[in-house]
Amino acid sequence: MVAAVHHHKPPTSVVFLTAGIGGCFGWAIVHPANTIAVRWNLASMQGKKFSLRGMIAENGVRSLYDGLSAGLLRQVLYATARFGLFETFRDALHEIRGTTDFASRVVLGAVSGGMAAYISCPMEVATVRMSNDVTLPQDQRRNYKNVVDTIRRITKEEGIAAFWRGSTPFVTRAMMVGVFQVATLDQFKTMFVDLFSQQADSITNVFSASMASGLIYSLATQPLESAKNRMASQRPDSSGTLKYRSTLQTMRTVTATEGFGALYNGFLPYYIRCGGHTVTMFVCVQVLRDAYDAYQETDH
Repeated sequence: MVAAVHHHKPPTSVVFLTAGIGGCFGWAIVHPANTIAVRWNLASMQGKKFSLRGMIAENGVRSLYDGLSAGLLRQVLYATARFGLFETFRDALHEIRGTTDFASRVVLGAVSGGMAAYISCPMEVATVRMSNDVTLPQDQRRNYKNVVDTIRRITKEEGIAAFWRGSTPFVTRAMMVGVFQVATLDQFKTMFVDLFSQQADSITNVFSASMASGLIYSLATQPLESAKNRMASQRPDSSGTLKYRSTLQTMRTVTATEGFGALYNGFLPYYIRCGGHTVTMFVCVQVLRDAYDAYQETDH
């Protein structure tokens, strides 16, 4: 087995900072895939058949970056809290128990993911609204100008509570992401060191573990992502009633009217988003922490 290179445990501030920077960097790369996934997933709700070529022809390539500002602000809150809290909780538990097993990683991943999601719900709603607005009929478009305008108008027109519409599937999905992405990534890194003699926390080790965890969490969370998108983007009918009221009710309704496969509409771009973000985020985090280690080892 290749011996692991010693890595200094970074201070908490560096843990959170690198998590946030990594999350933003990864999102900037995969945002177009997220836009495609959201529009593809919501097309059936609008009674349309999704076409990537048609979408680009109608709205232009730049429309793939609709909602990027909201997406990046979401990562500032979500990625920073999710990954930062997970590592903080994990290390604190390790100090108490003297070991870190997979079960504890699962619990901590779920708790940190759920907390991070609830905090960042407003940015999630803004991202979905801005990403999909251009695909709506002209008379249904909200025509948001930017993320500040989106937040201001949602607050004024629908109330603060609208930012947490769809929070249940988002938080549930985030808890699963915490389990299937963060916890499995941590476990895969340890497994691949033993199975393939990889150097712990090397770029190869992080990349391999990220690819594996990205696929697993994409398959596990797509139905919840679909439910969240529909709940966050819907409008009330003439009587003020919302079609989608809860996670399970949304999933049951979609399955009954469109088939279970509709919950997986847009899976390919969703996996590109999830797998791509997992890889780029965690590789970026590791590069930043390696740079921090190198800086600490100098005379500074």
